[in-house]
Amino acid sequence: MRKHLGTFIFLGLAALVLTACSPADTTTAYPETERGDVVDTYFGDEVADPYRWLEDLDGDATATWVEAQNAISFPYLEAIPQRETIKNRLTELWNYERYGVPEKEGGRYFYERNSGLQNQDVLYVADAIDAEPRVLIEPNTFSEDATVALASWVPSPDGKWLAYSTSDGGTDWKTWHIRNVDTGEDLGDAVSRCKFTAASWSGDSEGFYYSRYPALEDGTGDGSKTTSVYFHRRGTAPDEDAHVYTIPGDTTKNPSGTVTRDGRYLIISHFDGYNANDVYYLPLGTRATEPLPIFDQWDARYNFIANDGRTLFFWTNKDAPKGRVIAVDLGRRSAGTPREVVAEAEETLSSVEFVGGTLICQYLRDAHSLVRLHGADGSASGEVELPGMGTAKGFSGHGDDPETFYSYTDFTTPTAIFRYSVDSGESTLFACPEPPVDLSGYEAKQVFFESKDGTRVPMFIVHKTGIALDGQNPTLLYGYGGFNSSRTPSYRTTRMVWLEMGGVLVIANLRGGGEYGRAWHMAGTKLQKQNVFDDFIAAAEWLIANGYTSTPKLAIQGRSNGGLLVGAVITQRPDLFGAALPAVGVLDMLRYHTPSANARQWASDYGLSEDEDEYRAQRAYSPYHNTTEGACYPPTLITTADHDDRVVPWHSFKFAAAMQHAQGCSNPILIRVETRAGHGAGKPTWMQIEVAADQWAFLAKALEIEN
Repeated sequence: MRKHLGTFIFLGLAALVLTACSPADTTTAYPETERGDVVDTYFGDEVADPYRWLEDLDGDATATWVEAQNAISFPYLEAIPQRETIKNRLTELWNYERYGVPEKEGGRYFYERNSGLQNQDVLYVADAIDAEPRVLIEPNTFSEDATVALASWVPSPDGKWLAYSTSDGGTDWKTWHIRNVDTGEDLGDAVSRCKFTAASWSGDSEGFYYSRYPALEDGTGDGSKTTSVYFHRRGTAPDEDAHVYTIPGDTTKNPSGTVTRDGRYLIISHFDGYNANDVYYLPLGTRATEPLPIFDQWDARYNFIANDGRTLFFWTNKDAPKGRVIAVDLGRRSAGTPREVVAEAEETLSSVEFVGGTLICQYLRDAHSLVRLHGADGSASGEVELPGMGTAKGFSGHGDDPETFYSYTDFTTPTAIFRYSVDSGESTLFACPEPPVDLSGYEAKQVFFESKDGTRVPMFIVHKTGIALDGQNPTLLYGYGGFNSSRTPSYRTTRMVWLEMGGVLVIANLRGGGEYGRAWHMAGTKLQKQNVFDDFIAAAEWLIANGYTSTPKLAIQGRSNGGLLVGAVITQRPDLFGAALPAVGVLDMLRYHTPSANARQWASDYGLSEDEDEYRAQRAYSPYHNTTEGACYPPTLITTADHDDRVVPWHSFKFAAAMQHAQGCSNPILIRVETRAGHGAGKPTWMQIEVAADQWAFLAKALEIEN
């Protein structure tokens, strides 16, 4: 199945400009893109924005432009000889059974499973660990093209009800429903205007708390405003939902609520970026109507973990850049400051769960997982032994239930699921995938290199055993570098096909991420954002200097903030790379936060163009504003989707137009726009295979990979 936007009719485009692609290509006709005369003034600088008209995503002119671009890109990609072989191999390797990490509620076990090539994972429930599971939600029946996805799900505390949300066509907007776990039937509830935050059940399972955006005139959510917290009672109309809390005043902060496991408190966190937050609490089952502050200085991050009676545990980076665990006693809130439970360690504390009276602390040691155990009093009680130098996730559960589940994966180990006993410290295998591929012939290693300013940066390198370091290996360098998000080892089918093609896979752990805590993150934000690009460039230069690859064989890839990364480095160092794959990227840094983009809260990383210092930093690297007419850019395949409402596709539209206009050599600049897709979540299997086949085929042609 291959579906994409439009019927490839040009709909009145005035002219085509003939542009050669690569030396071995026939000529490719690019649509002529009108250049407008829009000019903005920032602190005395006049900044041209000739493709502002492409921001009108609903306009006929934009639709015509997209259709014409796809009319070039899709035939180009389909004509690449290796594409069909790559697609077939992706399909073969995708076809194996996979499981998600189980959640336990009311004695029942809920988990996702995919038999292999199912477009969407199916949700199962089992009444006991050894009971036969049954299908609870089958998302593959939601739509004919499988683009309506099960976005998230939360079982009620008694295990009798399931709140689940759906996403249509890749949008971040979600609609919540409630299903009876015993009968498999839905109630009539349909709670809309929600995104990003979860539902949190009340302790009596009568309903859930959630965050909702105000409505526009057409009834859809107004994402340019802030959310309010509501309570939805099971079986009632959403219009009757009780309003719980709105942050007073004119604010950009969004509140979201989490009910403690015992149902005693609603913990409300205020989100406005990735560097700091506020936390309040509301006693439930009392006459209290106004939340009370716990942390209200906006001086650090505070993530609620769990409660043990009136004691609340939090992860924080307050006075601990790499994270620690603190506790607040609500009965003695006015008596003093929170007490430290688990002190900051040398490794980065990324997350914490409280299960069976034990704090399960998940650390990163040089970007791979380490799991330590502590009692509620902070006393150390051992570690969870992991299979290797990879990534462990999960460990959710109850404070009085000494059983939990977690996943483990690394570059050559598909995601396995383990059941863990807190009492015995034993892990037992719950699900072990068996992909149809021999993984014994590959190796993964970690190396460190110096960035431009001398900072030591880690990266992982994966390849077939015994490759020659002769500079001739096709190499894919991947990076992200932002929003405190870490890139850790994982097995992915798409990457396995790249490795089988003889490719080297490299994952760079750039500043801006969370691998080494707050200082590492902040070193790649706002006025320091250039550090991220310097790190990535240094990684590429290290790979070349050490014989892994050479410029004609080196491709780079990144998504979202990583798409910004790729766009920035190819405009700064077009001579360094052999091909580029920027996907769903943030590419116009001066307007990413405008109402049409709906991304104001990224300012904690990016800054705002209304601030002069931040503007000048953004202007210096913004990919859209730094294309140079006549420069020779590497072959570039820009990918985006028409339903992406997280990083709106006009970023990619404007960047593609600017790149095509500026390109001074025969290397192709293509944009591929998927329809019925968004930022990535919920994308069906068939669509993932098509996108990956196009990307790897593009690299096979650009890097001259013969096999």
